[in-house]
Amino acid sequence: MDMAEAAGRKTVGRGRAEIRKAGSPKEPLAPLPPYFNISPDAALAELEAPLTTAGFAEIAEACTRGRDDLASRGLDEEGRKSLRLFSTWEITRYLIPVATAHFRRVLKANPDLPQGISETEGGAKWFTLDEVLRLRAHFAAEGSKAKEYRPYRPAGLPAKLVAVANFKGGVGKTSTAAHLAMSAALDGYKVLVIDLDSQGSMTSIFGGRIADEWGTVFPLLARHYAGHLQAENRARVSRGDPPVPMDETLTEAQKIRAGDLIAKTHWPNIDLIGAQLNLYWAEFQIPVWRMQGRGWKLWDALTDVLAEDGVLDRYDVIFIDTPPALGYLTINGLAAADILLVPLGASFLEFDSTGRFFDMLHSTFRSIEEGENIAARALGREELSFEWDAVRAVLTRFDGAQQGEMAALMQAYMGRTMSSVRQDFTALIGQAGEQVNGIYEADYRDFNRDTYIRGRETFDATYAAFKRLLVGIWRREELAAKAAAE
Repeated sequence: MDMAEAAGRKTVGRGRAEIRKAGSPKEPLAPLPPYFNISPDAALAELEAPLTTAGFAEIAEACTRGRDDLASRGLDEEGRKSLRLFSTWEITRYLIPVATAHFRRVLKANPDLPQGISETEGGAKWFTLDEVLRLRAHFAAEGSKAKEYRPYRPAGLPAKLVAVANFKGGVGKTSTAAHLAMSAALDGYKVLVIDLDSQGSMTSIFGGRIADEWGTVFPLLARHYAGHLQAENRARVSRGDPPVPMDETLTEAQKIRAGDLIAKTHWPNIDLIGAQLNLYWAEFQIPVWRMQGRGWKLWDALTDVLAEDGVLDRYDVIFIDTPPALGYLTINGLAAADILLVPLGASFLEFDSTGRFFDMLHSTFRSIEEGENIAARALGREELSFEWDAVRAVLTRFDGAQQGEMAALMQAYMGRTMSSVRQDFTALIGQAGEQVNGIYEADYRDFNRDTYIRGRETFDATYAAFKRLLVGIWRREELAAKAAAE
């Protein structure tokens, strides 16, 4: 083999490859990708033993310890989450529409009002949210009638239920629901959050501790079915047929009311019906009940029990966080909702998935309507027709520099269904998530002031778009009620 032939051969050495041609200058050797030259023996040495079923329990336990550690960073000395204080600057900028100087004059003239606390001599005053709500009530009673110290809320109308849903995970469903709940609370509304997701992320955000499925909505759904079964049994007995026995679960569920499940949170005007892993059992139990009682209207279960227990009269807005799947729990949440919000990212896959989600919603609810209306027409009864006051898709985690064209395309196809407000991703969002807090729970002193203001702006805009829906729907109902009374 001559020198020219040798120079044209591939040579390999020290993890690098190079083809050298006769007479060509020598070039630097590029490193090979990391998936070449993996030693089987070295790979074996790094490998752990095969995992058994018990190994899942060990991983789950480790995750639980880590979760508790992370969550504990937002807890007080008694192990409960506590809400931060709000400064005079923050109150007058975001919560009560008055000038800072006027705010201070009002406090000085009314020593019976909360005066706040200062961390340093002559420093800024800080207030609890309870105190802010008291101050807002004072300004609403004594201040200018031209200013909105309290949000619009027609008397005599029930709470509005808002479901946040999408069967694709990772779209910001729970964080959107949580931040809207916090926004509404800061705005002065009385809020209830219902967690239907057995993962319990919403429950964790609001510091809930649920022992088992009996602390979730499960007994309310069971009670609704028990009521149906009792009615069916009365009909059976009247026909001379034996009744279907009530099991212990249904008997116990009949004793439970929604008020037994509603827990206070660290927000004075946000309450919670939480979730935990055992709630997933409902996805297996509900179809059993449906087989036993085919006339049971499971889609009415959540709405009926909330109305029967007076919950719709005690709150202004009820947010329902649904599982990332179109199961029985999600159907209950969607059927109960007056407003449906569908978060998604500005990507082809999420757009495609969301389209399939809407298609599945159509198929599911059309199937329920058709099944019910066959009997309704035969009996001369009013036909079933599901209706939502408003449905909006909401872009989350939006990056205008990278996703503007995609967002515009989605807007063009979805039209008014797509909210024109796009929820940007900012540094504040990421940092708040690391601390297991919502954006509104973050202390602005932990951030650059401009970063905090920008982070709030995107969520404030999302809430403003939602509030326009809420106010418009209430106004429509208010005017309809007045017209009906005339």
